[in-house]
Amino acid sequence: MSDAPKTLMTADIMQIMAYLPHRYPFLLVDKIIDIDGDNSCIGIKNVTANEPQFTGHFPSRPIFPGVLLIEGMAQTAGAICVASKITDGNAPKEVYFMTIDKAKFRKPVQPGDVVEYHMSKTAYRRNMWWYHGEARVDGQVVAHADISAMLMMS
Repeated sequence: MSDAPKTLMTADIMQIMAYLPHRYPFLLVDKIIDIDGDNSCIGIKNVTANEPQFTGHFPSRPIFPGVLLIEGMAQTAGAICVASKITDGNAPKEVYFMTIDKAKFRKPVQPGDVVEYHMSKTAYRRNMWWYHGEARVDGQVVAHADISAMLMMS
């Protein structure tokens, strides 16, 4: 085994938009750091008060919807799945969010929070990936879920 440190990659917003079809207001990850192939990564979402969901959820006390936290986890995982196949020389046609299991919401997320989507691969088979994800704010878990993604190859 090598003693050399592992090189972790980063994806900025332009790279994420090249990997995913999502755009504003439904692109829910701003940057991905600490990318270890398709094994793990941390997606970053800066929650701001001017996002459209806060006009109705809830105007008197804006709370970032839990389902959007799960979608942010899925987008983060999907982006590294696509990136891993692009580096293999293949160009995936689409990435699909397939399953959500064991989702739990622990604490509200508000404007001003920085959400970190900590994603860890639990399984991989052909064109399917399974991940465990934790959404964290200031180191505290605010939501977690097991999700899966599927790539449609061209």
